[in-house]
Amino acid sequence: QVQLVESGGGLVQAGGSLRLSCAASGRPLTVLSMGWFRQAPGKEREFVACINWNGASTSYADSVAGRFTILKDNAENTVYLQMNNVKPEDTAAYYCAEYRLYGSMCHRAIEDYDSWGQGTQVTVSS
Repeated sequence: QVQLVESGGGLVQAGGSLRLSCAASGRPLTVLSMGWFRQAPGKEREFVACINWNGASTSYADSVAGRFTILKDNAENTVYLQMNNVKPEDTAAYYCAEYRLYGSMCHRAIEDYDSWGQGTQVTVSS
């Protein structure tokens, strides 16, 4: 089993930066592809970013491309979401997730992910 624990959320002003962390246990990141998703109250969970098991592929939602970066540190078994130039519409609970298919591109579909963290809240003030 893989366990994921998110941290780093909080209150930030529009235009500021935040760095979210997702610590994985149970398996090394070298055999996991990872994704970040977010969900605002009353809305569906949506894809934010993903990174392939070997770090060779990343993908971003259009709404965050150019502002967010997904990173992983294999030594710490932790994946990060660096959020720059945040906007009020980025306000949501952010979740990390994993799957174990080793394709050439990371997956954007919620249905492809096998386990999830509990989430960390990000609130952006205007």
